[in-house]
Amino acid sequence: MRLQPEAPRFPARARVIALDERGEERDSRGFASLLEEAIRAGAQPLCFVIGGPYGLDEAVRARADRTLRLSALVLNHAVARVVLLEQIYRACAIRAGSPYHHGD
Repeated sequence: MRLQPEAPRFPARARVIALDERGEERDSRGFASLLEEAIRAGAQPLCFVIGGPYGLDEAVRARADRTLRLSALVLNHAVARVVLLEQIYRACAIRAGSPYHHGD
């Protein structure tokens, strides 16, 4: 007997962003503007989904509001978490006008 995976569950008002190597690539300022858009749209919560060793299930990718690519390199999920956390911090710094991001 083969078990079917359970469909992903997200809160009704959630904005889901799938992290996938086939997704849209943004720089740090572009990522900050994506967060700003989500905040202005009232997305609660903002859910980032990182796939496991075999990527994301098609149901998750279909539910995603956006699909982003963190890198042209393949990152394991533990490294992707660290990269995502840094980019969220950097996006918040950009939004606040902090000198932390001095990229461009």
